[in-house]
Amino acid sequence: MLETLETILLVISVLIIALVLLQSNKASGDAGQIFSGGNDRLFGVVKERGMELVITRLTAILGVAFFIISLILFLFV
Repeated sequence: MLETLETILLVISVLIIALVLLQSNKASGDAGQIFSGGNDRLFGVVKERGMELVITRLTAILGVAFFIISLILFLFV
């Protein structure tokens, strides 16, 4: 049972890494905009659509699954 959870945790870890690398950079532009007053565009509301939305939601779901499985393994090992 625990070996199966460890294998699932490993697969989830790899999937999270891949999904995070696939996500688009939401803070595009100069890094200097943060200090020069360009915060309105940096923190503006940007609606995700299509594949970006799927990737973001899947990353969140896998993150919660990673946390739960890690907690289970911590408590029972």
